[in-house]
Amino acid sequence: MGGVTSSMAAKFAFFPPSPPSYEVVTRAGDEVTGKLGMSGVVMRENVDVLKLHTKKGNLVVAVYIKNPAAQLTLLYSHGNAADLGQMYDLFYELSVHLRVNLMGYDYSGYGQSTGKPSEQNTYYDIEAVYRCLEEKYGVKEEEVILYGQSVGSGPTLDLATRLQRLRAVILHSPIMSGLRVMYPVKRTYWFDIYKNIDKIIFVNCPVLVIHFLSEQTQPCELDEELRLITKSN
Repeated sequence: MGGVTSSMAAKFAFFPPSPPSYEVVTRAGDEVTGKLGMSGVVMRENVDVLKLHTKKGNLVVAVYIKNPAAQLTLLYSHGNAADLGQMYDLFYELSVHLRVNLMGYDYSGYGQSTGKPSEQNTYYDIEAVYRCLEEKYGVKEEEVILYGQSVGSGPTLDLATRLQRLRAVILHSPIMSGLRVMYPVKRTYWFDIYKNIDKIIFVNCPVLVIHFLSEQTQPCELDEELRLITKSN
């Protein structure tokens, strides 16, 4: 029963666009250097397209947008049914208007990233992207804001629990857990995925939760958990 339910939760969590909205290409005029670009979007000199190796052996596609006025870097984990080609314009506008460097990436099995989407693979994916920020771009932990949208709240919170000097975490329409998306359960089961409601207490930085609230919906339990943490501190 547990394995079946976990598999159902995973299927609900991952909907990579098919076919992908973009291809990774060599930029025109950069055949010698091999600098990468993306088809279907306007590439600029301040944008790097990268292929990053994960611990699982997958190649994850990422984009790094450099803003010369930036002091902070936003690491953005996007939501379901989207890939970098669809998110690119939003990423660029966020970088410009918020005056931040922005790193976005596709999970394994999304866009042109290799492998299959799974909970554990998304953890490997975001680790590889964060390591690239540190090693290639010299970004310090205290300069990083993690942004997780929908299913992206899973890898975002998992990484946040292991980094103690982050500037902040933003959770946009986060899930409490995979199982809680489908069923109104009040406890965490071992076979559940993305146990965000249990991990949030281990995040050691300011957290902003963004979620829609109507007359028919209740406040997000992650938000309630944060209120309790704030009171206890």
